[in-house]
Order: sequence, then C-alpha cells, then structure tokens
Amino acid sequence: MSTPIIELEGVTQHYGIRPVLKRIDLHIERGELVVIVGPNGMGKTTLLSVMGGVLQPQHGSVRIDGRRRRQSVEDEMAIRRTAVFLPDHPFLPAQQTGREFLLAVGRLYDVPDERLIDHVDRLLRLFDLIPQGDGPIMRCSSGQQKKLALSSALVTEAPVLLLDEPFSGGVDPAGLLALKRVLARRVQEHKSTVVLTSPMPEVVEEIADRIVILRDGEVVAFDTLEGLRREFGVTGSLASILERLMHPETTQKLQDYFEGMSS
Repeated sequence: MSTPIIELEGVTQHYGIRPVLKRIDLHIERGELVVIVGPNGMGKTTLLSVMGGVLQPQHGSVRIDGRRRRQSVEDEMAIRRTAVFLPDHPFLPAQQTGREFLLAVGRLYDVPDERLIDHVDRLLRLFDLIPQGDGPIMRCSSGQQKKLALSSALVTEAPVLLLDEPFSGGVDPAGLLALKRVLARRVQEHKSTVVLTSPMPEVVEEIADRIVILRDGEVVAFDTLEGLRREFGVTGSLASILERLMHPETTQKLQDYFEGMSS
C-alpha cells in the first residue's frame, strides 16, 4: 500500500468553546479528487484550512506527502511548495494586471518562464479573461476575480490543490465547465491530488473520486458515490443522499404531503 499524500489523525478544532471539527481521521491517496460536502456551518472550510496550514488544530496532526504541518520551518516550506491552498475569498493585488499577477505567482513556484508565459496565456483564454489579463484586477467583476484566483492556483503546477468552494463566487457556466474538466484531467493524467469543498453536490458529483460528508464537525461518510448509495440505501444523486442524511424529517414530511395529494 502506498503512503497517502494527505493524512489527518485525530484532528480537533474549536473556536472558543464551540467544537468545529471532532476527531477527524482522513487518508487521501495520491491522484484522487476528493470533495467535502455538507450544509453551511458543518466545518468544511475549517477542515480545508487545517489541511492548508492556515489553522493549527488544537489536537491531532496533518501530514502532507509524509511531512507534518508546522513541525519545522523546513517541513512547512517543503509542504507549501507541494500543496497550494486557495481560500474562497483570497487576496488579489488590485493594482496589478491579471497577467502580472499570474506570472508573479508562477515565478514564486519556480515554473520556467517559457512554460509559464504559455500557461498564463492558455489560462486567460480558457476562462475568457484576455481583456482582463492586461487591465488592473480592481476593474474585474467578482466572477472574473474568482477565475483569476483559480488560475493562480493552477499556474503553480503544484501536485496538491486545496480549493475552498472553487465553483462559487459568480463563476459563469462556461467557467464551471472549464474548471471541472481541467481538475479532472490533472488528476487522471498527471496524478495530481485535489481536495475541494462545495455546498452544491450537483456540480461536483460527476468529478469526485471519493466524497467526504461532514455533519456537525464529524465525518459521517467517506466513500465513492456508488459506495454512499449502498451505505444509505439511496439510488439517486449525491443531493438525494444528503437530503436523506441531513434532513430526514423534511424528507418524511414531503413524502407524507405527496401521499396526501394522491389519496
């Protein structure tokens, strides 16, 4: 068995007296696309932030490619070159052009200039950002800024991407399609590892290799979509599984309501 690229052991995180993550154990394999789902407030962003090193758990440990987060300066620097964390609302330099920003990020990760310049051009074309690439970021719409931020993660060529709600923030349908295909190809052809959060199961179920379901800060399931269907006795979509798991009372009330209409 190969060593997982991401390992969480007994991770507990709380803000003040309210626990947000409770004894999380997760092993994510190299070359997997893992999606973390669950209603808002269940700990998705906190879990990804712990993986990304932004938060240090009160208990437990996080390892990326065998190195423990925050164990030493050397280990942490090595991890940060391997794993890129993109928050939902990242800082963007308002005065820089989109192209300048992407080139600067790529150079931080020592991407050779010839390959970097070509990749930036392809990303700007892919996400319909050619005009915005040569204008200040402050003039971009929220959706355009989101696509620039996503491009900044992709341009690093890092083997591990940790993306908080990449499909939200006003990304247009063409951008959503492009992002899904790019992430899936990176995983399938380059054996990259992608972990992302999403409040929209219908957007991500087609690309997920495995799915983490969080409820009240605990992992209640971690499996393929087919495995989740078997576990919860649901034949439908990921959204149907979440409805059964998170809102059983509402599901039963709906069933009672519709049965009453047919009687």
